[in-house]
Amino acid sequence: MSQSDVFWSASLEEIKQGYKEEANYYVCLLCGEQIEKGVIYPHEEVLYEAKRYIRLHIENTHDSVFNYLLNLDKKLTGLTEHQTTLLKHFYAGKSDKEVQQEMEIGSSSTIRHHRFVLKEKERQAKTLLAIMELLKEKDQYAPAFVAPHKHATMLDDRYAVTAEEQTKILNKYFIEGLTGPLNKFPPNEKQRLVVLRAIAGRLDANAKYNEKDLNAILKEIYNDYVLIRRYLIEYGFLDRKANGSAYWLKK
Repeated sequence: MSQSDVFWSASLEEIKQGYKEEANYYVCLLCGEQIEKGVIYPHEEVLYEAKRYIRLHIENTHDSVFNYLLNLDKKLTGLTEHQTTLLKHFYAGKSDKEVQQEMEIGSSSTIRHHRFVLKEKERQAKTLLAIMELLKEKDQYAPAFVAPHKHATMLDDRYAVTAEEQTKILNKYFIEGLTGPLNKFPPNEKQRLVVLRAIAGRLDANAKYNEKDLNAILKEIYNDYVLIRRYLIEYGFLDRKANGSAYWLKK
């Protein structure tokens, strides 16, 4: 199961806490880091049991679950940039007057109106979540869609891929299996997304690659490794430093 699949299959409570408990470990929903149960972890001369350490990991690595979620693409959060900024101020514990002065908009009553609009969105989200949960019990024909990766740059029909379609696409383009080479790069964008996702899954989520090492890995998958590298960045699977000195998977 990919990191995106783990994230989207988590419950609301698990997403709020930022980690999921498995039989033998805790897994960070934000980056995939696994903390083994029964192990004592040292940090700054203090020893932590696994459950406390996964919380410490989230705090030190991701600042907070709240900020991580807010920084996801607006297609996933459903929030405008303006609403995202407001929420950051609210989370920082600022008063309506302080928010109004920092953002230089309207008056305190304007900020209160924005709070009301956000509460409306919360009620709508809860209602839709309940509707969809109830629908699962009745909709026997609903296909199993593959969840989009968390840093998808554009969510549209190209991401409407069922698990069955994904398997067919991967079998078509990786005829020697997912650990083998790509026989050709798909011309269809939906197929490209499936293939790129599989390629991204072959990279180490915790590694930072220099360009030479990344090219060597991608060249084993497809001869036009520059094309693959470019599309991995363009579709939000891969990030890099501006000078191209380091590349890493987005988490």
